[in-house]
Amino acid sequence: MAFPPSGEYLQSIRTSSRALREAANILIEEHAIKRLLLSPAFTSSFKRVSAHHGLAMPLNFPSPGAELNLLSILSLLNFGSGYRAPLHAETGRGAWDCMRAFAFSLYITSSVDEDDLLSARGIQNISEARVAELMRVNVHTEKPHETLQHVTIGELGGPMYDLVKLVCGVLNETGGILVNMGYPDLGMFVLEALKEGKKAISDGNNHADVEVVLERLVRAFPAFQDMAVVEGQKIFCFKKALFLIHAVSVRFGSADPALFPVPSTSHLPVFSDNVLPSLLIHLGVIDISGSPNLSTLFPHAGAPEQLAPLLATATVGTGDAKTLPKDGPVLSTNQAYILRAAAVDACELITEIAHKLDEPSLDWLREIQLPSLDMWIWAVAKDRSDYRQLERFVLRETVFF
Repeated sequence: MAFPPSGEYLQSIRTSSRALREAANILIEEHAIKRLLLSPAFTSSFKRVSAHHGLAMPLNFPSPGAELNLLSILSLLNFGSGYRAPLHAETGRGAWDCMRAFAFSLYITSSVDEDDLLSARGIQNISEARVAELMRVNVHTEKPHETLQHVTIGELGGPMYDLVKLVCGVLNETGGILVNMGYPDLGMFVLEALKEGKKAISDGNNHADVEVVLERLVRAFPAFQDMAVVEGQKIFCFKKALFLIHAVSVRFGSADPALFPVPSTSHLPVFSDNVLPSLLIHLGVIDISGSPNLSTLFPHAGAPEQLAPLLATATVGTGDAKTLPKDGPVLSTNQAYILRAAAVDACELITEIAHKLDEPSLDWLREIQLPSLDMWIWAVAKDRSDYRQLERFVLRETVFF
């Protein structure tokens, strides 16, 4: 599949998402958006919850470059959502928290061992056994012995082994590319892309820096090539690459500008995963009832009783940590792309309508930016106990979200 034209990556995400959403007969109506924007659940929590970016790293870095490298690796590993339920059962954490802990383990181990597991050669050569060890997951399943009664044997297998293979594959592949290109680590590649982006800014295109970084990431590494052809329609999401660029802005936006160029990311499309579309369906913004291949996936979404949490006060915080999450509907790759595209377009429409609202007591709505909206949707799914129980769709065997 061909990449978008140079300089048109962001626009390609937006146009392909709208086209695929409309082709699937998914509706996003203005009244549903306004109902969300003006609901107490949104207005009372947006400013607080949208600040929970999850990028604070309680580590002592020897240099900004070291932090940039870890941030880049963490963004590369920002997937595994389809394994949320087994990860909670195994580790007590969801996919994002597990990947953060794993990235921290890579960093801490590298600081005391001779081998730098975060270098290009380190991630190129890391083994499945080491990944499983640092992720602290069990990659064996037990089955009865073929001939000995009451005896079980362990063999590699199960969802944790599947996830470990994906993680190891992404690291090995990315490390090999970096080594072949002559980069010591992923952070140095990102740093060079940031500098190239800075040079590309002109009076006619203030967002050229983001375009350059995004294109360099996507073209270089298959793990960032989050795109497909679905029912004859091209779709570009590039969730992890967008997230990486925004993470750099969040972590280094207030740092000394002499360190390295930091792009503005307020205009980025959202980083669409499984949480954004699932929650927007539950909250009645994305209407899949008229889509033949999707209409039965969330049978209770959008019903009055499901929308009630918008008007009710729910327990705020992490909810009941002992209650394991349940998997939602299992989707095909094409179905997942369609819903992720719908979420991208829905958030574009939400911000457009928010910016036009005439609500004197809520004038801050006119300043909502897409990354902040993305973070609110993603974080409020954890923040409220009732929202934590809402099903999210599942797609395993993907390294894109």
